[in-house]
Amino acid sequence: MRYFLLGFVLLCVLVVSVAGFRGSTSRKPPIEVFPDMDRQLKLRPQTDASFFEDGRSSRLHVPGTVARGSHFEGTPFNTGLIPGTTNGVDVIPVPVTRQMMQRGQERFQISCLPCHGALGDGNGITKKYGMAVVANLHDARIVKLPDGEIFNVITYGRGLMGAYGSNVTVEDRWAIIAYVRALQRSRLASVNDVPAEMQSMFKK
Repeated sequence: MRYFLLGFVLLCVLVVSVAGFRGSTSRKPPIEVFPDMDRQLKLRPQTDASFFEDGRSSRLHVPGTVARGSHFEGTPFNTGLIPGTTNGVDVIPVPVTRQMMQRGQERFQISCLPCHGALGDGNGITKKYGMAVVANLHDARIVKLPDGEIFNVITYGRGLMGAYGSNVTVEDRWAIIAYVRALQRSRLASVNDVPAEMQSMFKK
């Protein structure tokens, strides 16, 4: 036991003499157990880099990506929200074109039709397999939702509906919303919603 204590004391003295006291300063370089953690292979910004074809170490942003924290990231188009609030924008923040509507119909048929049905009434194919609780997009509650709120639901999901933010691009989400609004208008609109010069076509 006496030799064990003596050996333990000597070991402690050896460790302290080699490693030094915690927080103390020394002119000697530190002991590096894993030097690759301090001396990594990396490229300095604005320097030459033969690894890349153009010879530049600083790289351009990947096309289609948005830098975190950038101004563009927080726009209503990307979030569906009024800047500085948690409220959804009332209407789609971009012009709705024929091309956008066609794209919205296509993406709706791919991502939404299986559950919500071709008419958006909640009678999709999944209902035949036991998924009885699917939102009817013609319900007054959904019709009155701001477009930004629907954008939020598509992005993050709600209730039994999963998030589609990783599957549907921002542009396609707005296109789907435009098409959903067209579906709602086709079922819930009245003749008075049609431009006056075209109302005669529906009164025949």
